[in-house]
Amino acid sequence: MNSFRHRHAVLSALAVLITAAGCSSADDSASAAVPSPDAKVTKLCQNLDEVLPAKVDGESRDDPEPASELTAGWGGVAIILRCGVERPPKMADPKVANGQDADAVPGGVEGVDWLMERQGDDAYRFTTANREAYVEVRVTGGRDSTGVLIDLAPAVRKAIPEGIAF
Repeated sequence: MNSFRHRHAVLSALAVLITAAGCSSADDSASAAVPSPDAKVTKLCQNLDEVLPAKVDGESRDDPEPASELTAGWGGVAIILRCGVERPPKMADPKVANGQDADAVPGGVEGVDWLMERQGDDAYRFTTANREAYVEVRVTGGRDSTGVLIDLAPAVRKAIPEGIAF
């Protein structure tokens, strides 16, 4: 076999393996970018991780990869929590505060203030407000997010004190 045919055969086999690996459904686990807050916020997030519920809106805890005390999940990709995120830009937008942004609405559930932002594809992102750390919760699949926020509120109230996050 000449060198050109050998390389072509090897490259073809490699292409088939890469394609097969990319299409594999064996790994359906969720992933989430891990925030990198300062030491004070990291400690608050670790405290939150210790008190998070085992179930949220009927979904069992199923943490995303990579494993971190700053992230949690329930039901695979259905509900993803990240603690210690940056303040969302919409939180300081006067249009949101004045109710003039249909895709971002402030509100409160069970003593926790949230900024709700509509994302594409039936997903919503909620970020805590008026707490010493920003906690983000992404809810996907057209799920009614009220149950999610009700289930998470006690843990947020217990672990993340009211105040201003910096």
